[in-house]
Amino acid sequence: MPASHDLERIEQINATGRTPVVFVHGLWLLPSSWDRWAAVFEEAGFAPLAAGWPDDPATVAEANAHPEVFAGKSVAQVADHVAELIGALDRRPVVIGHSFGGLIAQMIAGRGMSAATVAIDPAPFRGVLPLPVSSLRAARPVLSNPANFHRAVPLTYDQFRFAFANAVSEEEAEELYETFAVPAPGEPLFQAAVANINPWTEVKVDTVHPGRGPLLIVSGEKDNTVPWAIAHASYKKQVRNGSAVTEITELAGRGHALTIDSGWREVAETALAFVRRFTS
Repeated sequence: MPASHDLERIEQINATGRTPVVFVHGLWLLPSSWDRWAAVFEEAGFAPLAAGWPDDPATVAEANAHPEVFAGKSVAQVADHVAELIGALDRRPVVIGHSFGGLIAQMIAGRGMSAATVAIDPAPFRGVLPLPVSSLRAARPVLSNPANFHRAVPLTYDQFRFAFANAVSEEEAEELYETFAVPAPGEPLFQAAVANINPWTEVKVDTVHPGRGPLLIVSGEKDNTVPWAIAHASYKKQVRNGSAVTEITELAGRGHALTIDSGWREVAETALAFVRRFTS
């Protein structure tokens, strides 16, 4: 069941008659990580909705005080939750996601529910085969302990520095950690890790759905968590969709924190320029 504040926001969006833009965060972040993006897209004439995962706390402080609320969230559960929010909108939205949110965005597009999609440093899905060493290291805080499947797992500062904030200064990395980092469910990472050997995996995308709509994949050049090899392999799967535009771009010098760090506006403008081409 969507939260009351989500339902209230959806009612407001429907009343505007504008094209909605649904933002989907990834692991270790909250919907508030999209606040600056929402302002940019609203100014551009869209109606933004930062979609939470089920049971997301309202603030970083609350999230860190009650990490247990994140535990037990699967990829399908999150995708179905976002789909339910989208189903309450009067117009088919643009969907923009980062990391596991980028995976969710592609899953939504593969259900024919997106007018245009931007997947930023997206987590891999079944059929995406590259497994760079840096990705394994970034996932180690979760995957190193099988018990984390059922837990909420926080990152230490050093782990966050490697996985998210390796492309910014130490000072900025510390600020990003204090401002944005929260615990995350372990289950999605375990699901992604075995997606290519589990024929019943939830971590799959319908890349050839005729209603998928235009898709842009954005990759950060210095991303340790989702390097170019993963992003490009996702693109190669998606580009087989003959009924929709599929594009990929790499942003120089950017790490996994590219949606929240001091260069966030460059990424937002890249996404905005793409979706403007396909929405009225």
